[in-house]
Amino acid sequence: MLTVVEFLCRTDNYGILIHDEDNAATASIDAPDAEAIAGELQRRGWPLDLVLTTHHHGDHVAGNLALKAAFDCRIIGPAREAAQIPGIDRQVDDGELVSFAGRPIHIMATPGHTAGHVAYFMPADGEVFVGDTLFAMGCGRLFEGTPEAMWESLSRLAALPQATRVHCGHDYAAANARFALTVEPDNAELVARADEVTARAATGALTPPTTVGIELRTNPFLRVNQPAIRARLALSPEVPASAVFGELRRRKDRF
Repeated sequence: MLTVVEFLCRTDNYGILIHDEDNAATASIDAPDAEAIAGELQRRGWPLDLVLTTHHHGDHVAGNLALKAAFDCRIIGPAREAAQIPGIDRQVDDGELVSFAGRPIHIMATPGHTAGHVAYFMPADGEVFVGDTLFAMGCGRLFEGTPEAMWESLSRLAALPQATRVHCGHDYAAANARFALTVEPDNAELVARADEVTARAATGALTPPTTVGIELRTNPFLRVNQPAIRARLALSPEVPASAVFGELRRRKDRF
């Protein structure tokens, strides 16, 4: 049985642990904060075998070396960013597989937020760990990529089975919902979801994992071909999807 645990790291990062009960194996998705991750592991009596790094930003790799020293875990990360990932043991690229407790994890290149960003997809378990490429009702900033590259990455994630659970690197849901409503205010499911995440945020509770299907119905960055969104942006049907995405991202950057 696979267990996925999410908890707060730093200010708004998710700490994410995946644990295989049958093999007593555990992996951490990124390492935002070694102390918080080690504390969660100790509370549960779990080891740490792997750190699966999505990208090189400091709030995702800050805990690498401390966790490696404490647990003798292996660190896996994108080949294109290997020089920026502390303690990396294995470099991976698009289409490769990582084995975790006998379970295959598929590497998906998702550049845009950073040049070498990857996601980790577990098709048999219906889980995908997307780092800072996709968020609940949002997406990552384009620090090292183009709108075209990010749109291609988001399209790859959007093509996964709709029941796939999406685990993001940060909980930005409430802020993302406020922006999403400015570009698709008549989307009833989005309105209901915005109310839900706003209420959760008011209590300090983290937003739970989303799914590909929920994002396809409520995330404007995946809905750039919707006529209502294009009309709101004053962009015609002939404008390429990547260009509509780019305009949305620019507006969100200024929001």
